Amino acid sequence: MNIARYIDHTQLAPNTTESDILKLCQEGLEYGFRAICVAGTWVEFSRAQLAGSPVLLAAVLGFPHGNSTSSSKCLEAEAYFGNGAEELDMVINVGWMLSGRTKQIETELKLIRKAVPEGVLKLILETCYLNDGQKRLACQLALETGWDYVKTSTGFGTAGATLADVRLMKEEVKNTMGIKASGGIRDYVTAQKYVQAGATRIGTSSGPAIVAGGARSSQKGNL
Repeated sequence: MNIARYIDHTQLAPNTTESDILKLCQEGLEYGFRAICVAGTWVEFSRAQLAGSPVLLAAVLGFPHGNSTSSSKCLEAEAYFGNGAEELDMVINVGWMLSGRTKQIETELKLIRKAVPEGVLKLILETCYLNDGQKRLACQLALETGWDYVKTSTGFGTAGATLADVRLMKEEVKNTMGIKASGGIRDYVTAQKYVQAGATRIGTSSGPAIVAGGARSSQKGNL
């Protein structure tokens, strides 16, 4: 398994500097990660670093809490896509989900889909705050509104990805959507378990360490 092709190599800390993003892009190119994932303010800079490469550029919006207005999320989506992002990872409005405001969530997802009809959209459920029924409902809403992926976590909540959540999401979306596991995945063995559970992307800031672990595992297997 070429684990690098599953990885969205990520740098989203609030104190991220230009040199951090430059390193992220360089590692994306060196290791052949599927994508790098950055905050919106770094989209243009990252696009320039990745120019001409197969490494995709993802940006987060409504991040990390998901409780900005739908109109502001649409403006973010249009701006980031216009500045060179190809994929957008958006946090669901968790407060709406916990309040049963399903229709408002559905409307928001449709608006974002309409704002960037050609963009790859990933809906971050922030699973640590939801019960299983709410997780399933969020998956259904993403599927029905034409989104491309459901994603476990921001990494800024009370917990990150779990294998149980990825399996639940896989049960709900089958093979009709991608599944991104994110939050707390830092080594090859763990990443491999998530892929086996149904994840088609791994969001992590530990991409090089995961690839190195995969190389060591391969070497042992060849002994």
